[in-house]
Amino acid sequence: MSTPHDHAVREATAADAAAVGCLLHDFNTEYGDPTPGLDKLAERVRRLLAGGDTAVLLAGAGPDGLAVLRFRPALWSDALECYLAELYVVPAMRGRGLGRALMNAAMDLARDVGADYMDLGTAETDVAARALYESLGFSNREGKPNGPVNYYYEREL
Repeated sequence: MSTPHDHAVREATAADAAAVGCLLHDFNTEYGDPTPGLDKLAERVRRLLAGGDTAVLLAGAGPDGLAVLRFRPALWSDALECYLAELYVVPAMRGRGLGRALMNAAMDLARDVGADYMDLGTAETDVAARALYESLGFSNREGKPNGPVNYYYEREL
């Protein structure tokens, strides 16, 4: 287990797929969402990492947290867009700065690979995540602080 000050963040490799799968499984299990299981998640992570449009950042010695980034070509610029697909810190390590370290590293990595935009979704009830994102300059307001609220919609196909 990490110490409270272990904020080291590194990019995951295929060798980390089992640990990434375990964190993703724990994340969904914690929130009552379905999960295909550890082995299937690890294999999916291996394939996504090999595909080149996904990056995973790991924090802490456990590892104790992750950020999953998906990249796509942008429509409105010649740059890439980055979607923060997942951000998770194990419950025992929350409130110690790992989420912020992961987010700062995620923004740095996105810039380094040529992204000029990052988006994400979170629940209205996830007050801690919303506070973190807003403290880092993310907004759910369109264009300006008093602009209309942005909504994120999803559905299974």
